[in-house]
Amino acid sequence: MSGKAKKAPAAKDGGRQAIVSSAHLVSERAAELSAFEYGLYIASNAFERWIVRCMAAAGQPELGPLDVMVVHTVNHRARDKRLADICFVLNIEDSHTVNYALKKLTRLGLVAGDKRGKEIFYATTEEGEALCLKYREVREACLVNAFSVFAGGQGDDLNAEIGQAADLLRALSGLYDQAARAATSL
Repeated sequence: MSGKAKKAPAAKDGGRQAIVSSAHLVSERAAELSAFEYGLYIASNAFERWIVRCMAAAGQPELGPLDVMVVHTVNHRARDKRLADICFVLNIEDSHTVNYALKKLTRLGLVAGDKRGKEIFYATTEEGEALCLKYREVREACLVNAFSVFAGGQGDDLNAEIGQAADLLRALSGLYDQAARAATSL
């Protein structure tokens, strides 16, 4: 074996070379998938940083990314939710991480649990609901307004593209879940 590494095929998009974080993983059959995964790493980190800072601006600087997602999920549609419901909606396999977030949110007075039979149903408290509304205000001021400027005259078209991207992400999450199950059985 020589000291030189085999050069991986470059992911291309519209004639330009895509940025790929792990060139050694690029496949000739799906080069764009590597570029997508790199974009997902970056977007995921930026999104988590954003939701933590947005929540801090809304008044809760001690919440981490999972805590923020959990409080919003519990608050969604003002329906009580079980731990299993929250994990399912967020596609989280390790329920203990969500359980820890729920305990933290309960300790902060943002969520309350109601034991019914063997299960606990969670709902946001008045403080939790008010925090979610304040988060929305900060989101409108910092993100939605910037998005409107960014979109310029193509707001409806860009919104439609983002909707299509959201659909694609949901579909790809199923593909990644299936691949994870396959890898587990190897």
